[in-house]
Amino acid sequence: MIRLKAAIAGLGFMGGTHLEALRRLGIEVTGVLGISEDEARAFCKRTGVKRIYQSFEEIAADPEVDVVHICTPNHLHHPFAMQAMQSGKHVICEKPLALTVNEARELKELCEEKNLIGAVNYSVRFYPLCREAHDRVRSGELGNIRLIHGQYLQDWLFLPTDWNWRLEAGLGGELRAVSDIGTHWMDMVTWITGQEITEVMADLQTLIPVRYKPKQEVETFASKITHSEDVEPVEVNTEDYGGILFRFSGGARGNLMVSQVSAGRKNRFWWELNGSKSSLAWDQETPNRLWLGSREVPNQDMIKDPALMGSGARSVTGYPGGHAEGYPDTFVQAFKTIYQYIETGNYEAERLFATFDEGWRELVLCEAIKRSAQEGRWIKVKY
Repeated sequence: MIRLKAAIAGLGFMGGTHLEALRRLGIEVTGVLGISEDEARAFCKRTGVKRIYQSFEEIAADPEVDVVHICTPNHLHHPFAMQAMQSGKHVICEKPLALTVNEARELKELCEEKNLIGAVNYSVRFYPLCREAHDRVRSGELGNIRLIHGQYLQDWLFLPTDWNWRLEAGLGGELRAVSDIGTHWMDMVTWITGQEITEVMADLQTLIPVRYKPKQEVETFASKITHSEDVEPVEVNTEDYGGILFRFSGGARGNLMVSQVSAGRKNRFWWELNGSKSSLAWDQETPNRLWLGSREVPNQDMIKDPALMGSGARSVTGYPGGHAEGYPDTFVQAFKTIYQYIETGNYEAERLFATFDEGWRELVLCEAIKRSAQEGRWIKVKY
């Protein structure tokens, strides 16, 4: 049984998802902090959480809180994580870790100084078949990885009337599609292959330069369902689309297309690895299938089944074969892994979750991608 206790800051789509996963693990949530008293009160009425924190300082000062989950808009990640760690609390932060490379560096350095666990919630690592791919690639089953390519496509910002705080650079950062979903893909393929991205060549475009912002708060993804009549036109400078070429440390070449304006693509996070022996591919919209590609024997679709997977994948699988696992289950497996790691106290052991150091590296990558798009040339990534 996990005895650590958690507090959650940020009560939108992510805050509710974190709460659900923590409850499935039996982890006590001491209380929550919302953007306003009204939001927090409504959240607590809906979910049964007992305590509302009035400020983040109150969370940081609460001796009952061991781990702080930061699910706020991006511009609050750095100040909240700094306060939490200065108070001796572990942190699980939504991505991106911060708005800038320097902010992320401060967080990783404080985490190391305080000997705390800082995790960035790249929870998609914890799909069972992604862990299976990680272990197969690391064992040499694919041979030398030659090509790493894929897409992350969504349509939730397809219309000019679709709105979310991520569209505002001051709240979400100067990169949007790349930072919000592209970092998930880059983290995944570097984690699976063990190859670091060393050079990038990027093309970024804002395809809807003017959008219509509702005068009231809009929760993430809610604008796909309802549209407000009371709006104002706003110029948007963050990218809707990104096309990126990669060079990897192990010699592989790769490419990625990210988009939040691709009609019909709800959450197509797809990667493919082509090695000197065989290939693997996976799509988050069909997460219980892993494609195994071969030249000399028929291709295969591997179905998620712990009885047929390796020990690593079995360790992050909650249900038997034929019982589908999806997005909410990755949060359960990620948090279980992180909390158990904290409780063991052996911080020298391998960390299968994304750390603050890896969160900082994603910001370094984003900075190189932004510079490449601005200058129209290959940029070396300087970690």
